[in-house]
Amino acid sequence: MGYCLEMSTGDMRTVVRLLTAVERTERQERTLAGVRTECERTDARFREQGIDLDVSIGQALDELIEGTPSTDLCPSYSYAFYQVVAAHFSDPTDLGDWRRPAWFYAMDDELTRHGVPSGLLPGTFLFSGPPLRLPHPGDAVPAIGTLPAQQAAALADAYESVLGRLEPEFRDAARRFAELMRFEAEEWESSRKLGTNLDTILFWFH
Repeated sequence: MGYCLEMSTGDMRTVVRLLTAVERTERQERTLAGVRTECERTDARFREQGIDLDVSIGQALDELIEGTPSTDLCPSYSYAFYQVVAAHFSDPTDLGDWRRPAWFYAMDDELTRHGVPSGLLPGTFLFSGPPLRLPHPGDAVPAIGTLPAQQAAALADAYESVLGRLEPEFRDAARRFAELMRFEAEEWESSRKLGTNLDTILFWFH
C-alpha cells in the first residue's frame, strides 16, 4: 500500500477567514458550497470503498465552521480542512507515492548529518499540522504540513549544497524538493511584486 504526497500553494489567511467568519460574504458562501460538494463526494467514495468514518466529512466541515468538533480523534476533519484549502490554493503538484511516511524521518537524519537546519527537514514541514487545531486523524495519514513560502529559497539552497554527499536512497527526493522549492521561491517573489500573498506551501499526505 502506498500513500500519495501532494503540494499546493496559496494564501492561508483566506482559508482561516472562511472557517472563522462570523458573517460570510457572498463569495465565501459560494466557495463554501463548492467545498461542501467535494466533502460529500469524498464521503460517497469512502462508502463505496467500505471505509466507515465515525463523523462524515460533510459533518466535520460544519463542525469546523461552528468551532465545535464532536470528537478529538477522527480523520474526517483533516479531509474537510483539505477541501477548504483546495478551494483556495493552486492545483496540487504530485510528489509521488510513498510506502511509508516514516521514511522521511530517516531522510531527516541524513540531512541533519550534513548540516541542514532542523526547520528545513522534511519530517518537520511535511507533518507540522494545519494552522488551526484539528482533531487528531488517529493514524499517520492523512497528514497536513505547511512551510512558509519565504523559506523555500533557503530550503532549495540547503538541499542543493548537500546533494552530492547524500546517500543514494535520499538523493532523488532531495533533488525533487530542491527543484520544487526553487520554483516556489521564484513564484513567491513574483506574487509579492503583484501585490498578492501566496505565503504558504501546503503538503497533503493521504
